[in-house]
Amino acid sequence: MSRIGKQPIPIPSEVEIDISLPVVTIKGPKGTLSQAIHPNMGIEVIDNTLTVSRPSDNRTHKALHGLTRSLLANMVTGVTQGFERVLELVGVGYRVQQSGEALTLQLGFSHPVNVKPLSGITLEAQGNNRMLVQGTSKQAVGEMAARIRKLRPPNRYTGKGVRYSGELVRLKPGKAAGRKK
Repeated sequence: MSRIGKQPIPIPSEVEIDISLPVVTIKGPKGTLSQAIHPNMGIEVIDNTLTVSRPSDNRTHKALHGLTRSLLANMVTGVTQGFERVLELVGVGYRVQQSGEALTLQLGFSHPVNVKPLSGITLEAQGNNRMLVQGTSKQAVGEMAARIRKLRPPNRYTGKGVRYSGELVRLKPGKAAGRKK
């Protein structure tokens, strides 16, 4: 049996769940999220806990069991606490500025790069070289952070670029390291 799929999801008191298969809608203090669920998965609310069940031990049902439980747990977390990713700019002259809802990035190009947030996402500049991506949907927050990082990924030789906070960038030795005297 799926170890993740069989775990119950605790529902806080301020969260409302509407199960009208194939769509599950969860409302909370931070917003509303909807997700289409596979029709074979069973979803029940019992004593402020959400449980997911599968019809058989078929391989496909086993995979959908854990996936469905993870999606629903992330939705409950998103509408109560929200999700965030912190990005850092590393490099001389690399900086970020807040311009309304969007961010203006200086990434070593000949022009500034404007980044507009996806719907349901807020972007915030923290100082000159840090930015915060916040939202209720874990998928949307990760997508927005990946789009920003893709503008200038960390260079393997110098380490310059946009990276996630805490990301370890292993630097490769330059061609001078291979030269022997």
